[in-house]
Amino acid sequence: MKFMLKLLAATFAAAVIAACATTPSAQPGADSGATRDEVRYRLGAGDELRLIVFDEEELSGEFMVGGAGTVALPLIGDVEAEGLTLAQFQEAVEQKLANGYLNDPRVSVEVLNYRPYFILGEVNTPGEYPYREGLTVLNAVATAEGFSYRADSKRVFIKRGGADGEREYQLTPETRIQPGDTIRIPERFF
Repeated sequence: MKFMLKLLAATFAAAVIAACATTPSAQPGADSGATRDEVRYRLGAGDELRLIVFDEEELSGEFMVGGAGTVALPLIGDVEAEGLTLAQFQEAVEQKLANGYLNDPRVSVEVLNYRPYFILGEVNTPGEYPYREGLTVLNAVATAEGFSYRADSKRVFIKRGGADGEREYQLTPETRIQPGDTIRIPERFF
């Protein structure tokens, strides 16, 4: 009897391992709501940043990316931020500071608060919500108090911040959103 149980357990374990080995692995960004180019975060209007200029306390602080896509900084004025990665923005600030203001400026930038996302369509409480890192569409739906009874829970339309139109995605637990996105949950048709 013990031999049969061990044989059964070994057979089950081998079947599980074989199933895992033959299941295709998910590609990063493959129908997940984010392409490889979108994975790197791009700054936009409404992002709140902490900027530290080392050894220059009066130039450091918390700043907002304005509606024009720029950040107003002491001494150097407006610096373009819209569409830049954090590294690109940091480099732009360093270049402006090095242009007649500081010798060898060292700057650090981090996002304190991301711009909000919007969810509409077939959810119970559509509206604007604060973004947090790693947010998925299902998290956003839960924040909006769930799907309405008419919701199509298999697909979603996402308009990326700055994009011209929305794009349809298969709704999976891995479907990610980004700050500034507009999420639309469509109505299902019977």
